[in-house]
Amino acid sequence: MSGRHALVIGYGRSGRAAAAFIKRQGGTVRVVDRADTPELRAELERAGIAARLGGYGAQDLNGTDLVVVSPGVPWDEPLVETARQRGMEVTSEIDLFFRACPARIAGITGTNGKTTTTALTAEVLRAGGLQVMRGGNIGEPVLDRIEQLHAEDWVVLELSSFQLESIERPRLRIGVVLNVTPDHLDRHKSFERYVELKTRAVAFMESDDHAVLNVDDPTCAAMRSETRGRVIEFGLHHPVGNGVTTSDGWIMMADAGQPRRVMRTADVPLPGEHNLSNVMAAIGAGYAAGVDTERMAEAARRFKAVEHRLEPVGTFHGARWYNDSKATNPDSTYKALAAFREPIILIAGGRNKGIDLEPLARTIARRVTGLVTMGETGEELARLVRDAGLDRVERAADLGDAVRKAAALASPGSVVLLSPAFTSYDMFSDYEDRGRRFKATVRAELGQ
Repeated sequence: MSGRHALVIGYGRSGRAAAAFIKRQGGTVRVVDRADTPELRAELERAGIAARLGGYGAQDLNGTDLVVVSPGVPWDEPLVETARQRGMEVTSEIDLFFRACPARIAGITGTNGKTTTTALTAEVLRAGGLQVMRGGNIGEPVLDRIEQLHAEDWVVLELSSFQLESIERPRLRIGVVLNVTPDHLDRHKSFERYVELKTRAVAFMESDDHAVLNVDDPTCAAMRSETRGRVIEFGLHHPVGNGVTTSDGWIMMADAGQPRRVMRTADVPLPGEHNLSNVMAAIGAGYAAGVDTERMAEAARRFKAVEHRLEPVGTFHGARWYNDSKATNPDSTYKALAAFREPIILIAGGRNKGIDLEPLARTIARRVTGLVTMGETGEELARLVRDAGLDRVERAADLGDAVRKAAALASPGSVVLLSPAFTSYDMFSDYEDRGRRFKATVRAELGQ
């Protein structure tokens, strides 16, 4: 980076990490961002970085030879396309990390379950005595910590489709693909393109790398033919030749036809079949890294729920409340609904990413006893769920209203679940903001 003149588009967590890295390496940095707040201006001033806020255009490329694109900025953004046409190098924070990282990288991708599986995989590897750094789309940039890494270390990354798109050569020593269902179609334009991006997690492997693939998901199973790495399968409903399966209440590691018990399925501390699958994926990754089975089991048994993923908030008036704010697509909400046997009052709604609402409405009407909707999709979702046969449907003006209406619908022994099925950007800064405000509102409204 020495002597390079970089333009960083977007100054969120990723953009900040990229800017700091380039400056440390002897490059110069300018920032552009559509946002313009006093906090952002103060932060840029403290960092000593020149910036243009409130928008950007082709003139911002003048004097630049490197363009760093943040994950929230589309890869085909007009300014980025203009940079390519001018022959400029276009990269991202995570791409810079892949180029410079001295350690081995394990990457976790999929439509749902990434955050939980990334956090658990990091714990499984640590239980095996390995030095591990966790980061990526889980909300923890890694480029600003790269100086801490050594060749024998592991980095466990949550990788979104946005990030995989932006890495020139995403070679992973261990690549886990959990599932692939339609998501981010507003950005990627087609499901085929989305699958292509997810496949990049295993497409650049060498023969000594490991691809951990969910054979219950046909799209993931098809990736077996797209990788040179050694395939470790995991699955609950399809036969597993070499990998992780279940039998007689046990998670088993099947290696060349010699199955070994790892842990009882009843000891998995997270609710739902999808979390059992996530645990099996993490065990597959641990096996690829050479971790002893008992150490893996210990790490899985003591694992706690990730914030905003079926996170218990508390029990109020006999009903258990859960924060699943990270459910930003319908498939994630389907998995959350399947995790409980109790009657469910669901709080859902937000900004749509190009998904057809009717299948979601039919599933909600079939599975829940009451629904409270909010956000941009709230009105349409409420109407479709009523049309699908559920009468107990309320429309909320805001989060506080949603909590009060859900509490009125709930009865002792039921579950109240925030699992929105849509992104948060219509009402909140991100899913974390939505989840934390939900927890605070529940405790303020019901905690007396």
